[in-house]
This record gives sequence, structure tokens and C-alpha cells, in this order.
Amino acid sequence: MVRAFRKFIVQGNVIDLAVGIVIGAAFGTVVKSFVDDILMPPVGRVMGGVDFKDLFLSLDGRSFPSLEAAKAAGAATVNYGVFINNVIAFLIVAFAVFLVVQAYDRVRTKEEAVPTPALKDCPFCIQPVALAATRCPHCTSELVPARVLAT
Repeated sequence: MVRAFRKFIVQGNVIDLAVGIVIGAAFGTVVKSFVDDILMPPVGRVMGGVDFKDLFLSLDGRSFPSLEAAKAAGAATVNYGVFINNVIAFLIVAFAVFLVVQAYDRVRTKEEAVPTPALKDCPFCIQPVALAATRCPHCTSELVPARVLAT
């Protein structure tokens, strides 16, 4: 069992997955910073100086000047401003992943578009043979070329 686990761990796919997770986490941090520190402040300013991080609803009915003050007082809050920031960050990450998948699909379809040589089966040994072949490479039987068959 230990040997099988060691073999599984050193396979390229597991290491690729680990690298992808680390890069994804770092990318998520960068996107969150972009949303919180660059994107939302101008949006908040346009909307009348609103700081989205401070949008909350106190569940006990009391009023607090900021989310930090509510947390310091021990009030239960619904932090919908933080939620809005996180939804925007998620949408940006999801769009970036969408773009990566689209690029991968384009590359993959180009690789699949490479034409494979046309084959026919040898009538004697039923092995695949190139259409233009005059002799089967498997059983060496003489074959009628495809262009003669078409006429």
C-alpha cells in the first residue's frame, strides 16, 4: 500500500494538480486584492462614497458606525458588503478560468484537426492498410489500389 501511494504521489498528474492549486490560491488572493483595493473604491465613490466592506445589517437592531465597531460590541451582523466583494472576486476568477478553458479548447481542436492517413482493411488479413498501398505490409498480399477501385 505504501509503495502504491508513493507511486501515486510521484506521478506527474498529482504534482501538476498541486502546482495548479497553489497558483490558483495565489491568483485568488491577487483578484481579491484587486476587487477590494482597486475596483470597489471607485465604484463606492461613484455611488456616493460608500465603502462596500462597511455595508452590514445588525441583527440586534442597534446602529453602529462601522462593521469593526459592531464586531467589537459583539453584535451579530449580516455582512452583505463583504459578500458583494466576494461575489465580484468570484466572477473575475470564474471569467479567467473560462478564458483559460477556451484557449485550451482552441489548442486541443487544432491538434485534433491534423488529418490521419486514410486507411482501408486488407481483404485477406483484415489489418489496416494505407489506401494507396499496393501490397499489405502484414500479410504481403497484393492489393488493388483505391483509385483503380473508384473507376
